[in-house]
Amino acid sequence: MKSIRLREGKERSLLRQHPWVFQGSIASGRADAGETVRVEAHDGKFLAWASFSPTSMIRVRAWSYDEAERIDAAFFERRIAQALAVRARMPIASDGVRLIHGEADGLPGLIVDRYGDTLSAQFLSAGTERWKQTIADLLLKATGLTRLYERSDSGVRGLEGLEPATGWLRGEGATSVTIREHDWRLTLDVAEGHKTGFYLDQRDNRKRFADLVRHFGFDRVLNCYCYTGGFSVAALAGGAAQVTSVDSSAPALARATAHVELNGFDPSRHEALDADVNETLRRLLKEGRRFDAIVLDPPKFAPTASHAERAARAYKDINRLALKLLEPGGALLTFSCSGGVGPELFHKIVAGAAMDAQVDGLIYDRLAAAPDHPQTLFFPEGEYLKGLVILKR
Repeated sequence: MKSIRLREGKERSLLRQHPWVFQGSIASGRADAGETVRVEAHDGKFLAWASFSPTSMIRVRAWSYDEAERIDAAFFERRIAQALAVRARMPIASDGVRLIHGEADGLPGLIVDRYGDTLSAQFLSAGTERWKQTIADLLLKATGLTRLYERSDSGVRGLEGLEPATGWLRGEGATSVTIREHDWRLTLDVAEGHKTGFYLDQRDNRKRFADLVRHFGFDRVLNCYCYTGGFSVAALAGGAAQVTSVDSSAPALARATAHVELNGFDPSRHEALDADVNETLRRLLKEGRRFDAIVLDPPKFAPTASHAERAARAYKDINRLALKLLEPGGALLTFSCSGGVGPELFHKIVAGAAMDAQVDGLIYDRLAAAPDHPQTLFFPEGEYLKGLVILKR
């Protein structure tokens, strides 16, 4: 077993069971991509078993802090079983479920979602890439399924020195899937949809939105960056009279429109705009349009903290415009999925937008990812999705 020795004082993160070790913390040692290594403090004391990535800034990702544990097929079988057991205890109102959530489940770089009878997985680190075939077999064994599609096309793989990889790892057939979410039906394509095919992390927030629309009697709803219309379906389910969905992807909008009809809603209650969100918000403001509820669920503006300043300007601008478009007493659901923008900074950005818009609002609720996308005490970076529900005074 190859060893990686850390510089003096750099063992603190592993002692706190944070799974990442950056390049600058390593004093000596090398290994092949994805190879399991013994990580030691500067004095030779054992710290963790980990996978090694020779090209990534995150040079080491910890598998286990137990010196007696061995990183073999049985190890991955145990970790997968533990992750599935946690989900089995959760009251998830869908057959679309996040089964493996990377570091939170002790499997850094592995994302696995279940959509009905199909698994969709991302192998995003050198370590999971090295164990890919073993993990694929174990996932099918643990779930009893026969179909596993790989969506390892995230840019993160490039940082690991890995090429994108997509296609059926196990099984074959159509890549389009219909799932149940709460009382709705939604469709996705594991080969073409965002991430592994869909945004399961917003599942509970969509239901929360439907309840808000129903409770407050919101009639006119604007859903920005709507993707395939999950929040639009939720608004219609909550009784909204008219929903406007905006996105710059025509295929996503087509699926959003199909979702409205699939769930039995009158198509005349839904308007789909293939347009830039920022430009659309400005145009609607000029036209004097107003809405009772607005959803802002933009893509990742700040993948890392180094992008936070530029992202803050973008978040502030769209929130300022949305608050101006909102009727007094209306609700703004605003989100950030940027890991480089923490909850406190996001709160400050939205507060700044309200100041610029010369409006006031109450924080009615704080939102996060659904519980099958868990965060752990030792890995705060896992808290990527944060949201606010603002009631405009």
